[in-house]
Amino acid sequence: MTLSAIFSQPDRATLAERWQALEARSDGSFFLGWTWVGAWLDSYGVRPDLLAVTDAAGQDVALALVGHAMRPRLLGGVATLSLNQSGDPQADRPYVEYNGLLVEAGREAEATVAALAALARRRDWRALTLSGIAPDSSLLGLPARRRLRVDVSPVYQVDLDAVRVADGDYLSLLSANTRSQIRRAMKDHGGPLPDVAIGGLDDVIPWLEEMAALNGGRHADNAWDDAGFRSFVGTICARGLPSGAVELLRFADAGGVVGLLVNFVHRGVAMNYQSAFAAARTAKDKPGLLCHAAAVGHYAARGLSRYSLLAGKDRYKQSLATCEESLEWWVLERFSPRLEAEALLRRLLRRPASA
Repeated sequence: MTLSAIFSQPDRATLAERWQALEARSDGSFFLGWTWVGAWLDSYGVRPDLLAVTDAAGQDVALALVGHAMRPRLLGGVATLSLNQSGDPQADRPYVEYNGLLVEAGREAEATVAALAALARRRDWRALTLSGIAPDSSLLGLPARRRLRVDVSPVYQVDLDAVRVADGDYLSLLSANTRSQIRRAMKDHGGPLPDVAIGGLDDVIPWLEEMAALNGGRHADNAWDDAGFRSFVGTICARGLPSGAVELLRFADAGGVVGLLVNFVHRGVAMNYQSAFAAARTAKDKPGLLCHAAAVGHYAARGLSRYSLLAGKDRYKQSLATCEESLEWWVLERFSPRLEAEALLRRLLRRPASA
C-alpha cells in the first residue's frame, strides 16, 4: 500500500487525538507517547510541524514533530530541523531519549522510507538534529552531505530478572566497592535501605517543591532553577501518575528524608528521569545510592524487567548498573558553503563537531 507524507500544523485537540490513536497501535518508547509529548508542548508553548505518514485511506501510519530554528554554529546561524524537539535549547531542556518516529507496529520500514522522503523534499534546512536515537536507527539513511555523530552516551540499567534470580539480593550483583559504599551508608542511616513511599496527585506540588529545594545550589546549570522545566515536570507527573506511566517516589528513614525520584514506567521498564537527595549525613554517606538501591528492590518486587538510569556518563550510574545499552546524537548536514567552510576549519583546528 502506497504511503504519503506531509507536514502540517494541526490544532492542539486534533494533534492529541491523532497522536493517541496511533500510540495505541505502536510499540514506541515512552518519549514518543502523548504523556511526554503533550506535557512538553503545553509546558513550553512550542509549535513544531507535524510530519504525518498516512495510508491511502488517510489513516496515520507514522507521526513525528519537527522543529525549525536558526541554530548557532561555528561560522554563524544555520537553518536546522530537529526531530521531536523545537530547536530552542531552553524549550528542549526536557531531553528526549529513545527518539524516532511514532509508528504503527509492523510498518516501521515503509513508514521510515516515506518520512525520509518528506524530509528530503523540504528545502528550508541545512542541518537536521537527531537526538537520543538508537545506534542502528534507520533515520540515519536520510541522504546527506555529511553525517556527524556529536555524542554517544551509555544507558546504564539494572536487570531486575537477575535481581529476582539472586533472591532479591541486588547488592550481590555489584562490584565489591559499590557494595561496600552502600552497606556503609546503610550503617550510617541506622539500618536497612530507606522506606519507599509512592506519591499521589496531592503530593505532586509539595514533593516537587522539596526536590527543587534539595537541588538548589548543587549545580552550575541547574534545570530546577528554570520555571519552564519545573512546570514540565509538574505537568508530566500530574498527567502520568493516574495511569502509572509516571511515579513519584520519596525515600525516608528514622532520620528523615533521604531523597526523591521522578520515574517513568513503560512496557515493563522503570526509568529514572529526575532525582533529588538530602545532604550526606556523614563523610562517606551516599544517599543517592541508597535511594536507587531501594528503587531497584521496589521495582523488582513488582515484576518489572529493567530499572534504567537513562542516558548519562555519571560514575554512580555505572556503579549501580548490571547491564547497559547506548543512545546517539547526530547532525545530518546538506551542502552549503558555510558548512563546507566550517568542516574545513574544524579539520584544520581538529575540533569535534560537538565543540
